[in-house]
Amino acid sequence: MFKRMKIEYYIVTVLLLCTNLVFAQDAKFVAAVNSTQVGTGEQFEVSFSVNGNGDRFSPPDFSGFQVLSGPNVSNSITSINGNTTVSNSYSYVLVAVKEGTLTIGPASMVVNGRRLSTSPIRMTVLKGQPVQQNNPSQNAPDNTLEQDAPTDLSKSLFIKAIPDQTSVYQGQQILLTYRLYTKVGIVDSRLDKLPDLTGFWSQEVKDQQQQAQWHVETYKGVKYNVADVRQTILFAEHSGNITIDPFEMTFIARVPAPARDIMDQFFGSYKDVKYGVKSTPLVIHVKPLPENGRPEGFTGAVGNFAVSADVDKTELKANESLTYKVKVSGSGNLKLLKELNVSFPPDFEKYDPKITDTIRETVKGVSGSRMYSYLVIPRHQGNFTIEPLHFSYFNPAMGKYVVLSARSFKIKVNKGTADSNVTAFSAANKEEVKVLDKDIRYIKTGEPGLSRQGERFYNSAWYILLLLTGPVACIAAFMYRNWSRRNNSDLVKVKSRKAGKVAVRHLANAEKQLGNKNEFYDAIFKGLYGYLSDKLNISMADLNRETIVSSLRTRKVNEQLTEQLTDTLDRCEMARYSPVTQLSEREVLEKAKHIINSIEDEI
Repeated sequence: MFKRMKIEYYIVTVLLLCTNLVFAQDAKFVAAVNSTQVGTGEQFEVSFSVNGNGDRFSPPDFSGFQVLSGPNVSNSITSINGNTTVSNSYSYVLVAVKEGTLTIGPASMVVNGRRLSTSPIRMTVLKGQPVQQNNPSQNAPDNTLEQDAPTDLSKSLFIKAIPDQTSVYQGQQILLTYRLYTKVGIVDSRLDKLPDLTGFWSQEVKDQQQQAQWHVETYKGVKYNVADVRQTILFAEHSGNITIDPFEMTFIARVPAPARDIMDQFFGSYKDVKYGVKSTPLVIHVKPLPENGRPEGFTGAVGNFAVSADVDKTELKANESLTYKVKVSGSGNLKLLKELNVSFPPDFEKYDPKITDTIRETVKGVSGSRMYSYLVIPRHQGNFTIEPLHFSYFNPAMGKYVVLSARSFKIKVNKGTADSNVTAFSAANKEEVKVLDKDIRYIKTGEPGLSRQGERFYNSAWYILLLLTGPVACIAAFMYRNWSRRNNSDLVKVKSRKAGKVAVRHLANAEKQLGNKNEFYDAIFKGLYGYLSDKLNISMADLNRETIVSSLRTRKVNEQLTEQLTDTLDRCEMARYSPVTQLSEREVLEKAKHIINSIEDEI
């Protein structure tokens, strides 16, 4: 019988929550008292009502009053002609302890993502019975929100940082999972601090569910409800012992409380407790890649890869284009691969490759493929060979280097048309002109362009002006060269001067990614951090919140601007890892542009 009634109680609670999602759009949060004029020692009731469901209720400061009971929470659902109304009420029984005109301040609550507040209530307190003022903590009801959690709650609610391995090679991928263990109910949660992943290149797992998937797990002989709150793939950027800071969250936990009456004894009594949780710092031991056996041309690929190459044609005419494609597939640091060492014949003009990624980040790591597409143009006829591509990587599972080779290709280049074979520029030297057509030139026809005797250019005004142009141009070029050398001699100032242009490119990419949350905030984050690294002359490895704020204050940047910058960085960091956000991407983009422009004006 008891279990059945408990089940019915939870069903009603779920119905209340679900109905609130539909009918809380026009929520109103109001305060009321049964009388605005009371005497000292006289009890009265104040209630705070909302026509929907909300959370994070904050009561007012009852200065001048003594709380006898509360908050007493009540819920109601009314349905008339198919129109359903949900309301929640938080009431307190108070007694005035001193005479005068007193004010019950506003209470606040978050409803549909907006914090609502009630209007203050003015109370007139007349002389009545004297009231002994007790310590407020002695009269605090059991179901109010406690700021200090019980000491034994640490064994019932905690977060563990769980890496799939703690000893890796430089560049080897690590799956880091932050797992929540709880034996108590969780009413609300807030992310307080993300770990500083300095020393790692990180990528959030994208196929992770938007909502935590709970399951039961036994830890040290005790069963817990467990959920993975965040999963990240890390790649160590240097060797040594790298420490990962704690992951911090604050929870509102619902814990059992002593029963006050027979209803509490029957249904159970609970109180909400505010409790901060953080994981233990984690140390990752990173080994350097071995020097022994390192192949020539190794560029830092770590993982398990395969390579293949292809061409779109093996026969073409001179000055026609050819596409040479190389596909690197497998798992590992695919996004950190550098440009390949591709060797083409000297007569082939090569352009920078177009890179296409088909990569997924899952709990199994980063995997997929990267395609390099090279556009090449042979300039002479003949038979040529594109030599095999050699690609090397380090396999951490085998502990050794592996060298792969793609196939070679025989390319036949036929003679091009007369129009396309007249002149071409060498890929090695653009100023070198090659005459490809060896045929006899045709006799020029048309007007010869002769002039009459005496109508000559020599010694004319234009002739003298042209002679003077040369020395003037040389002097101007000399002055410009000296100015350019002085202006670009200091590399730190050059990077600082060009920091704004580099940031503009990142923000332009972010604008293209509007609506694509992860790529958008990643571009904003990289743009701001890259700009600050160049502008403040701080390496990316040393760039963090403290160094940014300290450097800006040293340069006497407006304190309000510094706060806007750190707030935007925090918002971007939160948005990259939080499944749900109320942020406007357009607003974040405009704010980032404003911050960069303001820093440019002040520094």
